[in-house]
Amino acid sequence: MMKRLIAASFAATTLLAWTAPAAAQDKDYRVNQLIIYGDDQCPQSTANEITVCARKAESERFRIPEDLRTSSDPANKAWTERVLAYETVGATGINSCSPVGMGGELGCTQRLLAAARGEKKESGADRFGELIAKAREERLSTVDADAAEEQARVEQAEKEYAERKAAQEAATQHQGHGDPAE
Repeated sequence: MMKRLIAASFAATTLLAWTAPAAAQDKDYRVNQLIIYGDDQCPQSTANEITVCARKAESERFRIPEDLRTSSDPANKAWTERVLAYETVGATGINSCSPVGMGGELGCTQRLLAAARGEKKESGADRFGELIAKAREERLSTVDADAAEEQARVEQAEKEYAERKAAQEAATQHQGHGDPAE
């Protein structure tokens, strides 16, 4: 009988634990997501609205959002790049990367390398190099100060050790000679 009572109370507790979050989810909350810049204040949440703010630097206020700054859409290609592409149409002969004319295949490697450099420049992979260099610079900026602090601690410890050693030697010399009155 006791086991059934414990099992029934456990089942009731489990049922309440499952229904409580569901009841909380039944309330209709409106979520207001904002991007705020610099020192702007985030609006307070109300009873029916939860306000979530993402803070960005003041310098980002009037800029195009980061995810829209780069695009692979051909319409966003610079006019100079379009003109350069048209200049090579119909090119034949040496360094043209064309099957027409003698030495046409010689320009294919140059075109491939130029395309790879362009992709690398647009990919942002060089940004990681800049970020790594910046992090390394920040780390190295504290090395001299840290080394100076460590050197001061070592010198202080050596000085204390030398003073203790001198005091011990003086004490042993004083004990070794004894009192002259004896």
